[in-house]
Amino acid sequence: MSASSIRMTKARKVSIAGIAAAGAAAITLSLVPSNGSSADQAAVKAAPVAWSAEAASGKPAALTIDTQSAFQTKVEAAVKAAAKVEADAKTQADLKAKAAAEAAVKERTVAKPAVSRSAAKPVVAQQVAATVYPNNLDGWIREALSIMKKEGIPGSYDGLHRNIMRESSGNPRAINNWDINAKNGVPSKGLLQVIQPTFNAYHVAGTPFDLYHPVSNIVAAANYAADRYGSIDNVFGAY
Repeated sequence: MSASSIRMTKARKVSIAGIAAAGAAAITLSLVPSNGSSADQAAVKAAPVAWSAEAASGKPAALTIDTQSAFQTKVEAAVKAAAKVEADAKTQADLKAKAAAEAAVKERTVAKPAVSRSAAKPVVAQQVAATVYPNNLDGWIREALSIMKKEGIPGSYDGLHRNIMRESSGNPRAINNWDINAKNGVPSKGLLQVIQPTFNAYHVAGTPFDLYHPVSNIVAAANYAADRYGSIDNVFGAY
């Protein structure tokens, strides 16, 4: 072989080595898109080199289809692993942000309890003073009328007053010892001259059970007159 042939052979070897290196670079660039993320680029940098030290020294490397396929598989696996790490980190960050937001809402709810409107309004006690009637004939009649109204017993001030004056002249201790009732042992007593059996039958609950009590006597007599005559107002004589 001539010297020129030997030199040409060496030149071809160098050319082949350069072509192999360029092919490797092209393969690497084709695996990573131009707009790839930093994670993708880091994965490519971390991927194992597909050529041995012989390629760096200028010696030709055996770049078979199987070698390219294995290298591509490793690069793709590294890119997927990096993407998974990045997705997991984003998921954790989202979970932390959600938990912080829920904690803030809970804190505001606990810090500001609902205030009942009824509790906020002051309660004003309403005291209704009981009516005090004078201890005389006018007061007795008025108190009796108040009780009669509650019990649904008819009668007027004038009707009560007229009959009281005829029967006892307004004396609550008046007693009749001469009429038929007295002869029968049950004399008429009080303002409206009521006998004990009648008082017992027509006594109104809530009043003292005392025939001589002026209000009790009036209400019982009015109750009896309402049952027999329709109202004390309809009585104009002995009843």
